[in-house]
Amino acid sequence: MPRDNMASLIQRVARQACVTFHSPAGPAFGENLHRLQQLLNEVRAEDLHLAPRGPSAAAAGGGIPWGGVVPPVSYMHICETESFSMGVFLLRSGACIPLHDHPGMNGMLKVLYGTLRIACMDTLPPAAASPPPAAAGGPCHRALYRSRQHYTPASPPCLLSPHTDNLHQIDAVDGPAAFLDILAPPYDPQHGRDCHYYRLLEGPPAGAEPSGLPREVWLMETPQAADFWCGGEPYPGPRVCL
Repeated sequence: MPRDNMASLIQRVARQACVTFHSPAGPAFGENLHRLQQLLNEVRAEDLHLAPRGPSAAAAGGGIPWGGVVPPVSYMHICETESFSMGVFLLRSGACIPLHDHPGMNGMLKVLYGTLRIACMDTLPPAAASPPPAAAGGPCHRALYRSRQHYTPASPPCLLSPHTDNLHQIDAVDGPAAFLDILAPPYDPQHGRDCHYYRLLEGPPAGAEPSGLPREVWLMETPQAADFWCGGEPYPGPRVCL
């Protein structure tokens, strides 16, 4: 059964996000961000009326957008303001949200169920060095591959800032997974906050553990992968009023 305070908890998370991201350059930002991180760390799947799904479970509601093909990832919208957006991403077993960026944005990710493997990178300033020969398909960028870790519901939130861990790839490991996501401010192409996708040009084979992190790498900007798209589902949890 869900806890008695679940509605007030997700409401408090949203209100604290409003306070935190209203003035991200203000003197109290660090303290407010820490308070938001503490609240987010308390959230569990049952607080949002979510239950882990079986490995082959199809998305519900609006999660089947094209020809009966189930999307690898679905999104449940909770709320959005000019300062931040909040929602839940649900990944089917084996699904991957490809490497992408969050231009000028802060973010927090809290796993609700399942296990995620998250690779985090920073962009680096351009340099005189040339990209590897494989970089003929699109613009290339230097980056710092900082970490690749597993996150579960017992883990603290994964954080990103405009300059640190701003690029990440998210993989569902050993079954489906879901996470609560806060981005501040929201994506907005008209204000220079469009999502860009990348491919790692050098590094270990897919699924292998990288060595020697952190280390510099080259990334090539790519179109959104044909096998990745995000469907929509209704949010079943407590209503958030802002």
